[in-house]
Amino acid sequence: MTDSIDTTPDIAAARARLLEIIKDKAIVHGKVTLSSGKEADYYVDLRRITLDAEAAPLVGIVMRDLISDLDYDAVGGLTLGADPVATSVLHASAAAGERKDAFVVRKAGKAHGLQQRIEGPSIKGRRVVVVEDTSTTGDSALEAVAAAREDGAEVVAVAAIADRSTGAPENVKAKSGLEYRFVYGLEDLGLA
Repeated sequence: MTDSIDTTPDIAAARARLLEIIKDKAIVHGKVTLSSGKEADYYVDLRRITLDAEAAPLVGIVMRDLISDLDYDAVGGLTLGADPVATSVLHASAAAGERKDAFVVRKAGKAHGLQQRIEGPSIKGRRVVVVEDTSTTGDSALEAVAAAREDGAEVVAVAAIADRSTGAPENVKAKSGLEYRFVYGLEDLGLA
């Protein structure tokens, strides 16, 4: 008889550790202009964690858990913020014995090669979740939703690591009819 090793990730521990890393490495205080054009007194630079060797696997575990009740085939979103999030979910899913592809939505179609706006395995006729690192208005996610739908995918939800509590859930719901989920809000990040 062999002892089996439990490889199931401890979601609560992963979530807590990821939050520690975000607070330590990704929150920058000072005046900034966000992609939405709004000004803020802080910036949550999640690329500092989605591309971090310790944090990236945690991103996959936590985001995979966030959307675990959804029926989907692939995750992706608008480049650049969504790319490492989608890849982390792909790897966490593979580690759990599931196949979830990742895709990248370009800000504009390529003028050369295959001239595709969406890169990766085809999402035509597949169920997808649009992901992003952090969201202010949800407009980046909505751009990815529109591109995925145009490419023939059925978008089932939008999911982000962090939400700035500035209207993204309502905006996404109103403009796309989709549910918007997030892992951490401003209170979690110590910014409320």
